[in-house]
Amino acid sequence: MTDTIEEKQSRWEMLRGTFGRGLVVIVPAVITVWVLNILFSAVDGIISPLFDEILQRHIPGLGFVTMIVLIFIVGFLSRNLFGAWLFRSFERVIASIPLARTIYTAMKDLINAFQPGGKGKSFRRVVLIEYPRLGLSTIGFVTNELLIKADGQGDDMISVYIPNPPNPTSGMLVLVPKHSARTLDMSVEEGLKLVLSGGIVTSGSIMVK
Repeated sequence: MTDTIEEKQSRWEMLRGTFGRGLVVIVPAVITVWVLNILFSAVDGIISPLFDEILQRHIPGLGFVTMIVLIFIVGFLSRNLFGAWLFRSFERVIASIPLARTIYTAMKDLINAFQPGGKGKSFRRVVLIEYPRLGLSTIGFVTNELLIKADGQGDDMISVYIPNPPNPTSGMLVLVPKHSARTLDMSVEEGLKLVLSGGIVTSGSIMVK
């Protein structure tokens, strides 16, 4: 009787382990496909209406391919002197428009943060803060330092951006006292990997500077 129970437990543990392995493989794949599908649909929808009007028919993926080619062309042009001057002129025009300047600068720095050795200025360092309440810790990225004045006194604050996985452009901004944030000993790229993976991509220990 005991052997039968142990055999059932062993089978159950084997099935549970097998299911867990399958889950580890499938869940990241499904999330990746979901995010890529959203990205594909968004990019494809930018140019596809133009082709639909010209060709009088819809060809799935044509807008996406065109956008990829356009990105390569823009990247190639930015490497030469004329292209660099052209893009600097474009950025000066964007900088003259208040709302467009804010959106463009934030998005540019966000994309740069994902690049190897990225030089984005918005994400300055990775910090650990108590949020959404005392006793709970959240990892975020410092985007700016602020001085908030009231009644003749000033408090040193920092603005911390907390991205929502799996879409880093969706998140929230919180202001916390500068002294209450603990800077982590990791690069912005490592911090993004940790947050966007839901804590899966980690060495197992997080050091505070």
